[in-house]
Amino acid sequence: MSKFGELINSQVPVLIDFYTEWNEPSVLMHPVMRDVAAALGDSAKVIKIDVDKNQELADALRIKGLPTLMIYRDGQMVWRQSGELDANSIIALVQDKV
Repeated sequence: MSKFGELINSQVPVLIDFYTEWNEPSVLMHPVMRDVAAALGDSAKVIKIDVDKNQELADALRIKGLPTLMIYRDGQMVWRQSGELDANSIIALVQDKV
C-alpha cells in the first residue's frame, strides 16, 4: 500500500485503470488507455493495475466493477467511475483535473 501512496502523490494528475485480463471490458480499454497516455504525455501519469495481482489494494479501494478508472491529484481521489469510456472523454476529465 505504501507504493500506491507514492504513485498517487504527484504534482500532475494520476489516472489509474484497474483491470483484469479475463474481463472483456477491461481488455477493450487497453488500446483506449494507450491513446490516452500518448495524448496526455507528461501532463499526467497513466497507470494500469491488475486487480488479480493487487487484491489487497483492490479490496481497500472497494473495486467492484471492471474496469474502474480513478483520477488522483496530490494524493487525493478527485474522480472515479466503473465501466468503459472513450479516449476523448477520459482525456477531457484528466485535463479538467490539472
